[in-house]
Amino acid sequence: MTHLDAIDGQRTPRIIVSVWTAAYCASCFQIAIVKVASATDGAERVDEELGVIRVPKIVCAAAAGRIINPKTARSQILGGVVMGLGMALHEEAMTDHRLGKIMNHNLAEYHIPAHADVEDIEVISIMASPIGVKGLGEIGIVGTAAAVANAIFHATGRRFRDFPITIDKLI
Repeated sequence: MTHLDAIDGQRTPRIIVSVWTAAYCASCFQIAIVKVASATDGAERVDEELGVIRVPKIVCAAAAGRIINPKTARSQILGGVVMGLGMALHEEAMTDHRLGKIMNHNLAEYHIPAHADVEDIEVISIMASPIGVKGLGEIGIVGTAAAVANAIFHATGRRFRDFPITIDKLI
């Protein structure tokens, strides 16, 4: 927190760390566990011939302190997990490098997850906070995309370092 204090008639910036900040600030933590399966047999692998990636189950555990409204907290984490899944498998901003314009600037061409892409998401709230309430935000995004990439790595043996992991990259 920055304050301007008058010292010898001059206003100089001074950084003050309050006792409240040091004693009560806390962060949310999240872990995502992802199962990747083929579209045909449901085995824990990816169909590399067709390049089909299915995510039948995601388990997301978030340490969010004391939950005041469990329904909205769960919905917030679910939305973040779906956005993380979209980041890993669908969403890509295509740029025309000659003109410097974004080519898929509307939702008709910018792919996002649909209901068919999201099968089973389990949310576990961990209430481990000495002060109680923490800010939840969209914590579900944080580890989900990386967990999807790691699940694909364990299924195929190929490491992908760029998102989205699309069919053309998988084949």
